[in-house]
Amino acid sequence: MERIRPKKVRLESFNNLTKSLSFNIYDICYAKSKASQTEYIAYIDEVYNSARLKTILSEVSAIIGANILNIAHQDYEPEGASVTMMISELPEPSLRHQAAVPGPLPDAVVAHLDKSHITAHTYPERHPDSGISTFRADIDVTTCGEISPLRALNYLIQSFESDIVTTDYRVRGFTRDVRGVKHFIDHKINSIQNFIDKGTLNRYQVIDVNVYQENIFHTKMMIKDFKLDDYLFAISEDDLTPQEKRTVTQRLKREMAGIFYGTNIAK
Repeated sequence: MERIRPKKVRLESFNNLTKSLSFNIYDICYAKSKASQTEYIAYIDEVYNSARLKTILSEVSAIIGANILNIAHQDYEPEGASVTMMISELPEPSLRHQAAVPGPLPDAVVAHLDKSHITAHTYPERHPDSGISTFRADIDVTTCGEISPLRALNYLIQSFESDIVTTDYRVRGFTRDVRGVKHFIDHKINSIQNFIDKGTLNRYQVIDVNVYQENIFHTKMMIKDFKLDDYLFAISEDDLTPQEKRTVTQRLKREMAGIFYGTNIAK
């Protein structure tokens, strides 16, 4: 993994660059009966409730080098959760330097970093006819100053057993040095993949869409290895007939491809 250290530049004042990491994960599942679909939604909603999200986001704050000021969290009916976390940048120079170096290594949470924030939200949903259920978690980490949200990327991927991951990273605004020169980015990056563990990358099909001149980077990932048993809830492959196995596999793969490519795949 490439370790990127920002170039030392004497700034006129505070580093005003805003670095935003938007992270979306999807977990796909097949539940044969309506009762099983309801059980799956209840199960996933409990696994990623606001208490769990609070733990994940607290770890994210620690990884990027932030100090938690306040936490608010909420579980919703019938499902879903949110958390808000107010945070500030740690003052110690050594910690600030460490936090500025992105590296490897959480269902709705917002964490505020002075003028920045971290948010996470969960969206369990089901298809009433096909037996397919989809769990989505959206997490946004926006920082202002030297702290880099990219440090938490691998931890976020590892915190959710994700079939599909889409990630957007953007650096906005500018900061000015003592000579009056504007700097629109303070670190080198040509792909979000630079900050993802190689073992993780090998498990996924990965596509990049980047706009380098605007400091906008987009990476989406879909799991390569498909084992039907991993996608079944309350049943196993042995409970399905050969025809059912083919039908369920087709439905699952169609759902995953549709999310990954951002389109409806024909039956």
